[in-house]
Amino acid sequence: MKRLCATLLTIAWGLSALAGGKSGTIVYINGAKYYIHTVQAGETLYGLSKTYGVDERVILENNPSIARGLQADANIRIPYVAEAPDTRSERKLRKSFDFHYVAQGETLYAISRQYEIPVKTLIEDNPNLDPLHMRLGERILIRKKQIGSEDEAGTQRQWEEYRQSLNSVADAGTSYHIVRPGETFYSLSRRFGITEEELSRLNKGLKPSDLKAGAMIVVPGSGSATTEVAGEESPRDTVRGSVAVEPVEFRALRRSDPLDVALLLPLAVNGQPNDNYLDFYQGFLLGLDSVKQKSGISVHVELFNTARDTARIREIVASDAFRKADLVVGPVYEEGLYPVIRYAEEKCIPVVSPLANIERMNSDVLFQLAPDPARKYEKVADLVGEGKRVTLIYTSTIDREFEREVLDLLGERPYERYNYRYEHPSSRGANSPSDLTPLLENDADNVLVILSDNEVDVDRILAGLASADTSITSRGRTAPRFTVLGNARWNRYNNLDRAIFFKDRVVFISTYHAKRDSEVVKTFDSSYLRAFGMLPTLFSYRGYDTAMIFAPAMYGDIEYDLEDRRFTPLQTTYLFSQPAGSANHVNHNWTRVNYHNDFTITIE
Repeated sequence: MKRLCATLLTIAWGLSALAGGKSGTIVYINGAKYYIHTVQAGETLYGLSKTYGVDERVILENNPSIARGLQADANIRIPYVAEAPDTRSERKLRKSFDFHYVAQGETLYAISRQYEIPVKTLIEDNPNLDPLHMRLGERILIRKKQIGSEDEAGTQRQWEEYRQSLNSVADAGTSYHIVRPGETFYSLSRRFGITEEELSRLNKGLKPSDLKAGAMIVVPGSGSATTEVAGEESPRDTVRGSVAVEPVEFRALRRSDPLDVALLLPLAVNGQPNDNYLDFYQGFLLGLDSVKQKSGISVHVELFNTARDTARIREIVASDAFRKADLVVGPVYEEGLYPVIRYAEEKCIPVVSPLANIERMNSDVLFQLAPDPARKYEKVADLVGEGKRVTLIYTSTIDREFEREVLDLLGERPYERYNYRYEHPSSRGANSPSDLTPLLENDADNVLVILSDNEVDVDRILAGLASADTSITSRGRTAPRFTVLGNARWNRYNNLDRAIFFKDRVVFISTYHAKRDSEVVKTFDSSYLRAFGMLPTLFSYRGYDTAMIFAPAMYGDIEYDLEDRRFTPLQTTYLFSQPAGSANHVNHNWTRVNYHNDFTITIE
């Protein structure tokens, strides 16, 4: 049935193209929308101008090659003239369509596969959709009657047809390429003879971490429409650092087998000890103790000081003590991973990166505990969804990274801007920029984002919002509905009044959460204090989590790459999966922390 639907759809497109008039092939190039017209014998520039409602000079400007005349069977691009806007109501749309909101790094190919719906159907139903540059949170109409009608082969064929259409009219010196599983910025830059920076510039600042299998990107080339054969090998190193990506099958240990762990930490660099990694080691030992008590397995840990020295790491990997390991934890920094990964792939043993976000290495043996940056704001997409009134609060100094993240989250959604400037209460007049009451005097669901990177300003704004809330409510008005999307960096501020988080309903997205008054964390803290005579740090918690997840997994779950399993050693949950275009097993779970005005905290 899927093949039949796909065939009928292809025939329909073909008939529409032969019926005369405008071309049925429409593409986006560099953010602009074009028809792709195949010139027929006898056609003139004047005739095309009338058919498409575009001035002859505009057609010439977009196709310099036709200055000497139109050539039959040549493809040219003609700017798309917007038609009447869609005036269907939301109610009518919902009868025929489901709605999909684009996630970070998601591709049109991935959406087509998720719903098993033809690529061309998605393009037809979403006339303002740029298939190569979809915006975070952008709404995609999913035609209900077409869901489940397309198989994977059909999706690949249509995506390839779109690529060929683009290549038939590509700018000189460029062409379009569909990213295959395992391809990286490094391998693609080597294949096409450019630097990674040049590849990024060609693709509007695309980052290596956002490269996904199935994405279509711009690369150097002739622009020919040659078909790329799926699965065809190209000269490439699929791992930056020349480690080949090969599937690895891990074997679980028997319950009677001891577990040997190699723990690689930079305990001292240039002779200077690092307390953070000592804390990690101590937390790791406490985790192993807990595993031993619960399961009775025998574990031996060999600790190596890497000194953050790649040459030293090579020596460690060559040592007999290291080569006994069934599991490797570390090194902490990506720069030292290559020799460890190379050895681990040969021996089919897992390597755990406990703290770093890995950007360059790519291997089926690698597990990353740090959450995937591409999925950071998925859990707060509802905060800026339909019906929300979003206000960005600016001050004289701005946290530019946070601003960029928030703007990426918003995409094309509307927002308001408020410029805050502190004025002493004694000098405030009407419409003072310090008075935040106007932001809350409405019946909307408000989402407020404080973009300042100054601790004093953040504190003043949070206090100002709480004061405005109290003032409005005390006058008998309806209590304002608002949430503050917080910046996780605020947790580093020493003088910020944490109690105000509850009053302002602050929501944080965090890599890690361990609330010390929760029972599970209090129990751990007590055990840690008894064992080491000090309170644990975040590094201690991470060490404990690493041991609690991977030591038991070596006796079972490792055979399934820890997929589809949820691990919550303390309060932070880990979920591992392989991002599109990557062989690494990456934790994709970020923690959403919600402060409520009844002085409770919930965690998602």
